Amino acid sequence: MDLIEDLRATLGAAQVHDRAIDRHARAHDASHYLLVPQVAATAEDAEAVARALGVAARHATPVTFRSGGTSLSGQASGSGLLLDTRRGFRGIEVLDDGARVRVQPGATVRAVNARLAPFRRALGPDPASEAACTVGGVIANNSSGMAAGTEHNSYRTLESLTVVLASGTVVDTAAPDAADRLREQEPDLVQTLERLRDEVRADPVTVAEIRERFALKNTMGYSLDTFCDFTDPLDLLVHLLVGSEGTLGFVAEAVFRTVPVEPHAATGLLVLDSVERAAAALPALVATGAAALELMDATSLRVARRDPGAPPAVQGFAIDQHAALLIEYRAGTQEALDERVAAAAEVLATLPAVVPPDLTRVPADRAALWAVRKGLYATVAGARPPGTTALLEDVVVPVERLADTCRELGELLATHGYVDPVIFGHAKDGNLHFMVTEDVGDPADPASTRRLAEFTEDLVELVLRHGGNLKAEHGTGRAMAPFIERQYSSGLVAVLREVKRAFDPAGILNPGVVLTDDPRAHLTDLKPVDRVDEEVDRCVECGYCEPVCPSRDLTLTPRQRIVVRRARARAAAEGDEALVAELDEQYRYDGVDTCAADGMCATACPVRIDTGALVKRLRREDRGRAGQRAWRTAARHWDAATTVAGTALDVVSRLPAPVVQAPNRAARAVAGADAVPLWSPDLPRGGHRRSGHDGGRGTAGVPAAVFLPSCQGAMFAAAASDDGGAHDGGAQASFARLCVEAGVGLAVPDGLDGLCCGTPWSSKGYADGHAVMSDRVLTAVDAARTAAREQAGTDVPVVVDASSCTEGVARIMADAREAGDPRAADVVDATSFVVTHVLPRLRIDDARRIESIALHPTCSSTKAGGAGDLHTLARAVARTVHVPVDWACCGFAGDRGMLHPELTASATAAEAAEVGRLGALVHASSNRACEIAMTRATGRTYRHVLEVVAQVAL
Repeated sequence: MDLIEDLRATLGAAQVHDRAIDRHARAHDASHYLLVPQVAATAEDAEAVARALGVAARHATPVTFRSGGTSLSGQASGSGLLLDTRRGFRGIEVLDDGARVRVQPGATVRAVNARLAPFRRALGPDPASEAACTVGGVIANNSSGMAAGTEHNSYRTLESLTVVLASGTVVDTAAPDAADRLREQEPDLVQTLERLRDEVRADPVTVAEIRERFALKNTMGYSLDTFCDFTDPLDLLVHLLVGSEGTLGFVAEAVFRTVPVEPHAATGLLVLDSVERAAAALPALVATGAAALELMDATSLRVARRDPGAPPAVQGFAIDQHAALLIEYRAGTQEALDERVAAAAEVLATLPAVVPPDLTRVPADRAALWAVRKGLYATVAGARPPGTTALLEDVVVPVERLADTCRELGELLATHGYVDPVIFGHAKDGNLHFMVTEDVGDPADPASTRRLAEFTEDLVELVLRHGGNLKAEHGTGRAMAPFIERQYSSGLVAVLREVKRAFDPAGILNPGVVLTDDPRAHLTDLKPVDRVDEEVDRCVECGYCEPVCPSRDLTLTPRQRIVVRRARARAAAEGDEALVAELDEQYRYDGVDTCAADGMCATACPVRIDTGALVKRLRREDRGRAGQRAWRTAARHWDAATTVAGTALDVVSRLPAPVVQAPNRAARAVAGADAVPLWSPDLPRGGHRRSGHDGGRGTAGVPAAVFLPSCQGAMFAAAASDDGGAHDGGAQASFARLCVEAGVGLAVPDGLDGLCCGTPWSSKGYADGHAVMSDRVLTAVDAARTAAREQAGTDVPVVVDASSCTEGVARIMADAREAGDPRAADVVDATSFVVTHVLPRLRIDDARRIESIALHPTCSSTKAGGAGDLHTLARAVARTVHVPVDWACCGFAGDRGMLHPELTASATAAEAAEVGRLGALVHASSNRACEIAMTRATGRTYRHVLEVVAQVAL
């Protein structure tokens, strides 16, 4: 039995992923290394991990544990078995009113902190990648971050672990009999740990070396300070696993002691004329008690300024050699914060600031400043020259040596010819990150690799000469493994190697990471970056997009869609036609058909890449003339198309389900799942013509807006209300009735029933049909606006009553505006319009307010910044408003949820489970398709929030 057969027999065939697309998609992480695994597998629990390790041992196959893939030093990539431990390990349990939290390794730091937020607690580690990095990676790398320093990292805040050792032994260190069981099951390991502990402590010189190294942030090698800090073998086990980068065992669960969140904070940006000047100011600033001091050099500021949403603090001055320090003060009370800020002001006034910091307490302004810093690596890397790789290094020196180190590092970068290097980092801890770009993945250009080798040698000498550590928080990885012997004495290197042998005698856990015998290991397996698609070429493979992707647990994430395209391009360049053909065949479903193309990836991407735009283009290129012609015709006769669709749903809703399902499935088998929607009994009956409902001819009074109701209401009937009846017209009628009650007039375009937001065409790739519909919408809306303007004496916006359709109409108008078309108009979602123009005029009887409501914000409203208005409406009519922590795009994406219902089922699973626990009485959203998706997922009836408001207020 070979490896793959053994894995299938042991884990189950569904958990083994040996297709080319699986291996290449999972191979890439955020680092500049690339090793394509022989096979990937998914483990759902600790026992499955243990069984997988047994298979790997039988076949002498190396194993790499893979979770968030945000690591930058190559520790999440391996050539043997890549064990995906993210999908099955996402459990979070808050303990002791937030004082502790039990977490599984696949949960992101952001997800954990969201559950701790009501208790005003948080995890101690606070890495910049908190939205995407997982707890498993944070433990494996002993990540710290902005304010954690060495006091609140994983090493200091972990209470217990459940770990799977290389032998397959599962150890829960919190179990009452854990110590006895560990001695019984792993006697050699325990004896070695106790011996090493005693030998280290017996040598004062060794202890002094360890204390000196770990007085600073230090993730080079293993946590050797464990032998000085702890005595019990269980404590030794736990703390050696921290920072071990998957080379000593797998952490299946962890219990952390959390840290209090100081709710009051003031944040500002101090701009000085150089990095050296900023570094020189640090000792005085550290003495003020600043919770965070984040350094950003001139290149960082230039890149940050390119973002249209960049805060004013990074603008308004000419950037030369400037540097900035992002400063934050925190306190438990407003009075305490006032005192800290006042004391700091005296110090800040003495500094030679180019721009003094405006310490703001406004949450939105503070968030904007932090967004600049947290997205800095990916943003800067995204601005790199096309086809090059971003290499980020992470070092630390004593704070008093930081100014000299910065100056010499700048000189060193210039000496080696690196253009526009970027320097930033956690200055309070003397922790510097700096990034250069190289074309190191091209074997035809050895000069780049040679330059990297020479620079790295000089860097190592520079950092060690200043009493620093070669890695502070990103882990040793492959990048610094060859230099372990340069940082530590031979005695400590021997201890490191004994630790590895004790935990992993066969050497199967992540070989080449942390320890290596190859002095050039840091120069091998470097990642090529091929230019493939203009829409996504800036991608740095950071993985920030993955947690928000609807298909992340079904097929591919945005990062994986991009890297598979790169793998295909590389295969084509190398003449591997078989691999190209295999990837093309598998990409159709995994990469194209199951992409919701919702654009949520762009909201999480620091460089705003919308992978959906790539997928839409690929769909467009795949469309034949017949399909383009059919959808162009549909655009010209959309009234008839929606009527047919609604009538069909009406008819089938009256038939026995088997009568409909058999021919429906047969049609999908013949025409393809991406062409024929799958009907199910939970779909609503058909809707009605928009022109025949409330608001279909406008409302009386001077128009305040042009109302363009969504055609979703024409295709799908409104959801049943709490009393079992349906509100005629759904969101359309509710919006109109609310406007009538508030005395707000509405105008409606002529030919309303034939208009659409254009999303069905743009999403499916039918460009000609989209152009036809866009022109129809522009013409009809312009005529209505002209008439309304004559009555109102001023211009009026277009209002749409479904958030995804609001986005579609806004895109039509944006394209028109860019083309100089005078018909372009402003577009507002109906929820936002009601909040601004209607809600202030309504008198809501408190006795009629509902007890609780659960909201599903849509991807469109979130992207447009309208989720807050959804919440405002809910608060107006409900006493308790729930927004699930596990909220995510539902993946219905117009009709994608009917073409591929497995996409919606996967995308909504976590949120649906949480909704079930919330027990809200009413459930609402702001888009009919999303309401259908969430109703299907949860078994609760979701309605448009405007229907709920109308029910309570009218």
